[in-house]
Amino acid sequence: MSTVVVEGRDGRITTLSTVHFARAPRGRKELRRGETPPPSAPPVFGRVPRIARLMALAIRMRRMIDSGEVRDYAELARLGHVTRARVTQIMNLLCLATDIQEDILFLPPVESGRDPIRELQLRSITLVPDWRKQRRMWIEVLTSVSRPSPTSSYRNVTS
Repeated sequence: MSTVVVEGRDGRITTLSTVHFARAPRGRKELRRGETPPPSAPPVFGRVPRIARLMALAIRMRRMIDSGEVRDYAELARLGHVTRARVTQIMNLLCLATDIQEDILFLPPVESGRDPIRELQLRSITLVPDWRKQRRMWIEVLTSVSRPSPTSSYRNVTS
């Protein structure tokens, strides 16, 4: 509703307007014109899965090598204070099919506990050159993650 000015019979002037309260700096309430803005998206709780961070790191390290910022894996290992073998393990994530890489980067946040997908589970997939086979193996990993563990069903039966 926009501001409307109405003059009454008795000569009084009335202004009608839509307002809402909002939080100003330091938590102070403030009166503002217009409709209440739609609520913002709720905050996302949890943390980014480790495998997603490793995938992003592999992409960044590839960029560093391609740009000439670093010379090779050995230099990356020195910079990251890890072994050359660990750098190779991380860089092997780039051998995954691009859609699998995208899936990994957009995994949902981990609310609590351990990460459902670990880098060790993906090492065997990175060794397969055929992307179709990789996709089948990736689906197997995803279905094994979504299945409840035998101990959780055991707890439900005994309680």
